[in-house]
Amino acid sequence: MNVQNTIQKLRDELDQYNYNYYVLDSPTISDYDFDIQLKQLQDLENKHPEYFDENSPSQRVGGAITKNFKTVPHEYRMYSLDNSYSKEDLIEWEKRVQKVLGEVPLEYTCELKYDGASISITYENGKLTRAVTRGDGFQGDDVTNNIKTIKSIPLQLKGDFPDKFDVRGEIILPFAGFEKMNQDLIEIGETPYSNPRNTASGSLKLQDSAEVAKRPLDCLLYFLIGNNLPFATQYDGLEAARKWGFKVPKEAKLALSLEEVFKYIDFWDIHRHELPYETDGVVVKVNRFQYQDELGYTAKSPRWAMAYKFKSEQVSTVLNSISYQVGRTGAITPVANLEPVQLAGTIVKRASLYNADQIEKLDIRLGDTVFVEKGGEIIPKIIAVDLSKRSENSEPTKYITHCPECHTELIKNEGEVNHYCPNFYGCPPQIIGRIQHYISRKAMDIEGLGGETVALLFNNGLVHNYADLYQLTVDQILPLERMAQKSADNLVKGVENSKSIPFERVLYALGIRYVGETVAKKLAKHYKNIDALSQATLMDLVLVDEIGEKIAKSVLEFFENEENRIIIDRLKNCGIQFEIIENINPNATDKLAGKVFVVSGVFQQFSRDELKKAIEENGGKVGSSISAKTNYVVAGDNMGPAKLEKANKLNIPILSEGDFMILINEN
Repeated sequence: MNVQNTIQKLRDELDQYNYNYYVLDSPTISDYDFDIQLKQLQDLENKHPEYFDENSPSQRVGGAITKNFKTVPHEYRMYSLDNSYSKEDLIEWEKRVQKVLGEVPLEYTCELKYDGASISITYENGKLTRAVTRGDGFQGDDVTNNIKTIKSIPLQLKGDFPDKFDVRGEIILPFAGFEKMNQDLIEIGETPYSNPRNTASGSLKLQDSAEVAKRPLDCLLYFLIGNNLPFATQYDGLEAARKWGFKVPKEAKLALSLEEVFKYIDFWDIHRHELPYETDGVVVKVNRFQYQDELGYTAKSPRWAMAYKFKSEQVSTVLNSISYQVGRTGAITPVANLEPVQLAGTIVKRASLYNADQIEKLDIRLGDTVFVEKGGEIIPKIIAVDLSKRSENSEPTKYITHCPECHTELIKNEGEVNHYCPNFYGCPPQIIGRIQHYISRKAMDIEGLGGETVALLFNNGLVHNYADLYQLTVDQILPLERMAQKSADNLVKGVENSKSIPFERVLYALGIRYVGETVAKKLAKHYKNIDALSQATLMDLVLVDEIGEKIAKSVLEFFENEENRIIIDRLKNCGIQFEIIENINPNATDKLAGKVFVVSGVFQQFSRDELKKAIEENGGKVGSSISAKTNYVVAGDNMGPAKLEKANKLNIPILSEGDFMILINEN
């Protein structure tokens, strides 16, 4: 046997041993024999570098150093899940599903919701090519080198798989491995890690992949996404993934009714504590991909899935004091400072009290013994007071009347629960918070500049608003604490690069109250530039799609403020993008202008996204649901019966894929 064949044989055998051990939990070789065989492979690869393969089992030991993790966009957005906390919530969810789909027979895939770090991994021709963290759902950090060290993640797939697709999984740290890591730290006098989830997440961003390789991380797959996948349901997708070499939790189950879903939940609510990993609930998914397509997504989550959260663990502790934080909009948030207590795997010292109404509702007082739980297993919150332990001398909590930072008297607007500091341009946390929002990833995404550095710049008198960022020089920055030449250069370069950020993100970055990402995109698309938006009247704004009176008034107030207008003029002079740069498409027309289309079903020639893009490029608008405002429905195979019935009832023309192509190609 020649050297190349020997190398390949060793790789295939070691891959199979890894799969048996880490995926099937059924080792077929001793650790000693595995190490001997791996050493043999490494020696051969070192002597014959011409046969190097980045997906060889020898590469799992790590060694690649990543100083800066590159941010890359997800080809398919990673959505978050809506949460439910009762079976009644799930019943209501099913009703919403049936309202869209009609009275079709529904089946569900039930999966345990593991508590780790979400990951998206791309495979091309069966090889792992890229791994990206969830990030903000639209983009994340490329952690491919680190992911390749996790032995339950296949580097090369087995069997008959698609040419290209993405898998979604949860990177977790089993309890046993976590405890071993902590024991090792304790023995050398180091501080142990707080909980498995944060440790797993932090491991993905270690610079040295060899260090990641030492950690007993695992990856549990829960979803596959791509074009023309060879199965019709979520459950079949999980079964196929198992055959290709992925570790899919055996606890996943197909439920033929909501009653079976409830039985699954009841079982795991009791038995979840027997699992080797952290889990905080059950994810219920409509099984058929056809129905998932019909149901679609909200701005944040799929309509075809729901996370049922197990009842949170509760503990009691003592409230030592209440402090007050000031947000970038001036909103005051009271925070409970607690006697430290262990809760759901972490030490809890603080909990949000939300607002004055909540304090009054709980009648919470200093020195009280309080019950604390984690909202959704993440955010600690006080749910009640143990009145039996209250001191006879306790006095009701008096909410502060003045800002804890600038001492301006607080205001509370009618119909709102929060108190606000009105000193918008003089209160330090508000100023710092607005600049931090401006530089954030979803806004101007200024590399080399983080939240702590913004505070440093403000506290040293170098910036008082986000327009000041564009006047910064390297010489001004260098004397600051922890600022070296390269850091200063990167900061100034990052600020300069932000001048190419498109108008809709600039508008979001300005921090106008109630103007989030979605609203900013709608306003930018409608008004095209900042000048037209600044001159809009209340009536003009309210007539914009999905812009209500509250948002409209906030926009007007922002532009009526002279200091805001001055800042915007300064940003203009710096070269910030304050108008939409239209992408010129030579094939685009306005022949569908004023027409609303709903796309439904499975198509032969085009994907749903391609059809939607064609509608928008020709001046039309894509609607998410059929209504009296819908002009056409573009229907493919397996169109949802409820949509078909509604379209017929409203006498809306139904176009086939071919009909639509004729429509946009007409002279």
